[in-house]
Amino acid sequence: MSTVIDGKSLARTLRSRIKQAVSELQVEHNVVPGLAVVLVGEDPASQVYVRSKARQTVEVGMQSFEHRLSDNTSEGNLVQLVEELNQKMEVNGILVQLPLPGQINAERIINTISANKDVDGFHVENTGRLSIGADSLIPCTPAGCLMLLKHAVGDLSGQNAIILGRSNIVGKPVAQLLLQEHCTVTIAHSRTRDLPSICRQADIVIAAVGIPEMVKGDWIKPGATVIDVGINRITDESENGKLVGDVDHASVSEVAGAITPVPGGVGPMTIACLLQNTIIATCRQRQIKIPEAIS
Repeated sequence: MSTVIDGKSLARTLRSRIKQAVSELQVEHNVVPGLAVVLVGEDPASQVYVRSKARQTVEVGMQSFEHRLSDNTSEGNLVQLVEELNQKMEVNGILVQLPLPGQINAERIINTISANKDVDGFHVENTGRLSIGADSLIPCTPAGCLMLLKHAVGDLSGQNAIILGRSNIVGKPVAQLLLQEHCTVTIAHSRTRDLPSICRQADIVIAAVGIPEMVKGDWIKPGATVIDVGINRITDESENGKLVGDVDHASVSEVAGAITPVPGGVGPMTIACLLQNTIIATCRQRQIKIPEAIS
């Protein structure tokens, strides 16, 4: 059986370090980092995420600013709000919760956020800097995946990694991070031929395709490390259904050396990395040293 990579425990440890860093900034620089989260519409999953982000922001000692807009909000009004948040000194990080309603161009909104307040790491400037290995605000889920991998494996140099999914949110940025760790990286997608065979060559498998339990045990090299980014709700006998990842946990855990659970794996790390990004953004804006607790 695989070792379970406990994202909840690792995120709890990171939040403790973040809380220490926030306290240090307040004592030494009289600075309290502030995170603004904008939610447009009534998407139930987004509402849960936003509540969790706001709660954890306050728990580590930061300021939390929530903005909730109706689902018929115009693109222009959202742009105006983001531009106002860009100008507010007390707001160090801005996150506009995705997905957005159909009348709003998400790319325009993402790139309206100031690059130095883009704690999601989606702004074209941050993605470009990441691609060349320069300092940037790193997307939270890929950053969390990397922390989980290092916790489970240690030195990643020379490892063969396959990433299932080529999105701008997970697939491409996690590939860049693994290249910086000197992995050999393959990005697979819907047109990849003989995907199971390619997966069986990988020391690291990162599944981020949004297809419930797609990755089976016979796809996995014995002893490989598997990071399951997917979170899908499927029907079962319970009223709310069952949450599963993109990996068939039962069969894969019989083969893999280590695997993240769903839930309790990547998800908790995503929010913790968001809080860490907010501190990094604050320090860069104020031109002060990033506290050692998170550096």
